[in-house]
Amino acid sequence: MHFHFANSSQSKIDSNRVLNELSKSGRINEARKLFDKMPERDEFTWNTLIAAYATSGKLTEAIQLFKETPIKSSITWNLLISGYCLHGMETEAFHLFSRMQFEGQRPNQYTMGSILRLCSTLGLLQRGKQVHGYVIKTQFESNDYVVTGLVDMYAKCNCILEAEYLFKMMPNKRNHVMWTAMVAGYSQNGEAFKAIECYRDMVVEGVASNQFTFPSVLTACAAVQARNFGTQVHSFIFRSGFEANVFVQSALIDMYAKCRDLDSALIVLENMEVDDDVSWNSMLVGCVRQGCEEEALSLFRKMHARDMKLGNFTYPSVLNCFASTKDMNNAMSVHCLIIKTGFEAYKLVNNALVDMYAKQGNMDCAFLVFNHMPNKDVVSWTSLVTGYARNNHHEEALKLFCDMRLAGIHPDHVVLASALSACAELTVLELGQQVHADFVKSGLQSSTSVDNSLVTMYAKCGCIDDASRVFDSMQIRDAVTWTALIVGYARNGKGKDSVRFYDQMIASGTKPDYITFIGLLFACSHAGLLKRGRLYFASMEKEYGIKPGPEHYACMIDLLGRSGKLVEAEMLLNEMDVEPDATVWKALLAACRVQGNLELGERAAKNLFELESKNAVPYIMLSNMYSAAGKWEDAARIRRTMKWKGISKEPGCSWIEVNSRVHTFMSEDRGHSRTTEIYSKIDEIMVLIKEAGYEADISFALHNMDKEGKELGLAYHSEKLAVAFGLLSLPRGAPVRIFKNLRVCGDCHTAMKYISRVFHRHIILRDSNCFHHFKGGQCSCGDYW
Repeated sequence: MHFHFANSSQSKIDSNRVLNELSKSGRINEARKLFDKMPERDEFTWNTLIAAYATSGKLTEAIQLFKETPIKSSITWNLLISGYCLHGMETEAFHLFSRMQFEGQRPNQYTMGSILRLCSTLGLLQRGKQVHGYVIKTQFESNDYVVTGLVDMYAKCNCILEAEYLFKMMPNKRNHVMWTAMVAGYSQNGEAFKAIECYRDMVVEGVASNQFTFPSVLTACAAVQARNFGTQVHSFIFRSGFEANVFVQSALIDMYAKCRDLDSALIVLENMEVDDDVSWNSMLVGCVRQGCEEEALSLFRKMHARDMKLGNFTYPSVLNCFASTKDMNNAMSVHCLIIKTGFEAYKLVNNALVDMYAKQGNMDCAFLVFNHMPNKDVVSWTSLVTGYARNNHHEEALKLFCDMRLAGIHPDHVVLASALSACAELTVLELGQQVHADFVKSGLQSSTSVDNSLVTMYAKCGCIDDASRVFDSMQIRDAVTWTALIVGYARNGKGKDSVRFYDQMIASGTKPDYITFIGLLFACSHAGLLKRGRLYFASMEKEYGIKPGPEHYACMIDLLGRSGKLVEAEMLLNEMDVEPDATVWKALLAACRVQGNLELGERAAKNLFELESKNAVPYIMLSNMYSAAGKWEDAARIRRTMKWKGISKEPGCSWIEVNSRVHTFMSEDRGHSRTTEIYSKIDEIMVLIKEAGYEADISFALHNMDKEGKELGLAYHSEKLAVAFGLLSLPRGAPVRIFKNLRVCGDCHTAMKYISRVFHRHIILRDSNCFHHFKGGQCSCGDYW
């Protein structure tokens, strides 16, 4: 482009006009050539090119011109400050703002507007307050443009009360920008109802809304699921002509999706002229939240087919679908797509992958993803620890939890609850206590999920008093809380306490659930509360609409069997609304063994042989019943059948933890390093408890030998060896905690009562059925074990 200057009077006006046009159209290099050739330059000339450089981000050139300009008016200063603010250069903008005042130039409303927008964008509250002070000092507090900037700044810096105060101080100067700033401020600060109310006042005042107002009020509607008001806003949008605006449409889809109106959200989505990835993601997330996994996956396939942007918000939502549908093949296909598109480096996506694989039960893949993550946060660790715990890999869950703590990651409520659940399942009391201490020291707020896990952990570890103390300290208790305590007391042989807490639960207004009644009926069964058990069983469906399941029938049959009501137990089984499963038949078989009803026991065992052909328990129980009845040939036949079918019995074993080391014993075990001491202690124990009145119950000696041989065999049962080792190894007066994988035999149960009295020890024995607390010659189960 060539420039000719005919005369000075014409050239200045025309050149400034051309310079302005070139600058505004972004042709800055051509504007600079024109500027350099101009023989005369006025204030407008200099300011025009400074503005062009500042707006385009060429701030070095803008500064150089600023230094060279012979006339620095307030406009010149404002242009450079605005450029700094526009490009987020906080330090330079404030330095120039201060220097401007020092040199006697007064910032105008646009300068302060630019500075306040910078504070809003970067969250610079203290800087914003300094500007506010200057606004008051220079009497700009009544300028609607400046006040709008202050309202926006305070709102975006989470000071909504200050924003609200300024807004209310301008009753007659509120334009649509100030109203919009206030609506957006309320919405962004979690004041959804105030945002809706403010928007309603705005409409009443006759102030027009725009593409910035509508998304803010729709976000507020979504937050409180105010669908009806959101629909009214939708009508305003249509009447205002903003129904085609992408930002407004995206907000509408998000509002409808979060208000559980997927049909309306889909209509808006289908009417969009352009495929907006934010809108599609909102729709996809809405489908996932409502459990519409197939619809969500369909949307994802369409997004992929249309080459839409699949981001680090899209993939987690889709992966969440696979966690529910258990569709491993398609899940892995999406995983491959994540790798191909480079999103495997995103922590949010990796966390979703770990969580998805864990929920599908594929812990190997979950661990591989986790192990390759360069940066792991508390969510990453929590997803894996929780996955291991939920998939019954409790030892791995606890090992990983310890690794997490060593890595310096502070646990959250979710991972603490999972770690405590793993401790409960493994009955590792000491580690559970350490996790509890970790929670207390962490300073985290009280959590119902963690407290519930603590109650369960202490109860399952036989520390029912500690479980009760946690329960008493809880401010919020739900059905899970009450159920954990009811089940805990039942499992610890305190059925009457379970019933008492159930009554308190009902009085508190908390409704029992399916699991509550399992614990309650178990408590009645083990406490011999026949009348109560019948009443509770009848109330399930009648009062609470809970249809009894196999577990409830099993508890009732167990209760009736223990009470000698085998005929009634058989009648109940025949009247069941659901098909009896193995749990029910096992309960009946156990009851038959207690009552010595061999005929009905044979029927129960036969059904179990069909339902669980490889389970050794019914074979062993029936064989033991034959042995107890003196039918040695029938007992031998059952054992031959087991051998022929390749069914092996789980060997009975007991274990005890001493000084953080677990010591395991089997019947007549002589493999321990202190075997000689243990057997010597057994001999001492047998002499002392016999003197106290103990007599061996040889009906539990299931081998065909003489009386002396049977008594000797009983003396060396695994739980007796474990208690002998405990008495040798633990400090005087310390409780002896023993665990057994099978049910404790009747003779050992009797012996433990005598041992607790003779040696003045609290013996806690947890077998496959429940806890037995032996104290002073009595057992917590009341001999209903």
